[in-house]
Amino acid sequence: MIRKVEYSIIIPAYNEEAVIRESYRRLSAVMESVGEPYELLFINDGSSDGTGTILNQLTKTDEHVRLLEFSRNFGHQIAITAGMDYAYGQAMVIIDADLQDPPELIPQMIAKWHEGYEVVYGKRIKREGESLFKKWSASLFYRILRSLTDIDIPVDTGDFRLIDRKVCNAMQGVREKNRFVRGLISWIGFKQTALDYVREERFAGETKYPLRKMLKFSVDAITSFSSKPLKLATYLGILITAVSLIYLGISVGQFLFAGSQAGGWSLLIAGLIFLDGLILIILGIIGEYTGRIFDESRNRPLYVMRSQSVQAKARPKEVKWNV
Repeated sequence: MIRKVEYSIIIPAYNEEAVIRESYRRLSAVMESVGEPYELLFINDGSSDGTGTILNQLTKTDEHVRLLEFSRNFGHQIAITAGMDYAYGQAMVIIDADLQDPPELIPQMIAKWHEGYEVVYGKRIKREGESLFKKWSASLFYRILRSLTDIDIPVDTGDFRLIDRKVCNAMQGVREKNRFVRGLISWIGFKQTALDYVREERFAGETKYPLRKMLKFSVDAITSFSSKPLKLATYLGILITAVSLIYLGISVGQFLFAGSQAGGWSLLIAGLIFLDGLILIILGIIGEYTGRIFDESRNRPLYVMRSQSVQAKARPKEVKWNV
């Protein structure tokens, strides 16, 4: 039997053995203070440490805890998606297990929800415990993304947010493979507002977003919401053609009127190398978009479950809400 809850807290976890108990403790304390029915829905994203063991223990001692376990690591954005697929609440809060986003902010999000907002996203006004490069690159990424897209994707925001059941239902109809969840939520629309907060230093463990994953995440975001990079080839082609014609005119003029011979092999070789590099960059951009078309055409499931806790056995389609 499905137990009706008001709030679903969606917590993706990947190798968070060092912090998962503290994450559970703080989230439980916050939600108990709210005083309404809730669930803590953990998604074990193929962890190779003791995260899964700890979470399975919690499901046996606390009826509020539900657990989904992937067959392997499918990635943070897919884990969030699975959480939204299986959440039972009228409002869902997405929060990472590393405690950089403070659970104590959840009651303020709920208050905003009661005011009529359907998406309440956390906006980082300060980032503790992160390198200058991480802060600079993150700030640059959000501003580049915003300039490239026609969707109003808020800057300096992560996936830490509250979404209404209507938003969650709409997200279940968006099944693209290379996902940028915060962008998809902005694309869906509904009434949204920000809640400023200071992002804390990681409680324990190591970041799960090294430079390689950050770059992939950035490419996924840009290619999911903008086709402007594809137009780059046209603009660069026009520019290079114009420059080449000007240079050709100057060379012909020097030959006809100044008597100089057309030369400059080093300049010619440098130009060819530059053009070759440019062509490879453009082919790479086209390849990124083509690869995404290929991913979508295979129509594979977003994730595969290895196991589910007893509380998580029911499929989301069995839950009927009037929204």
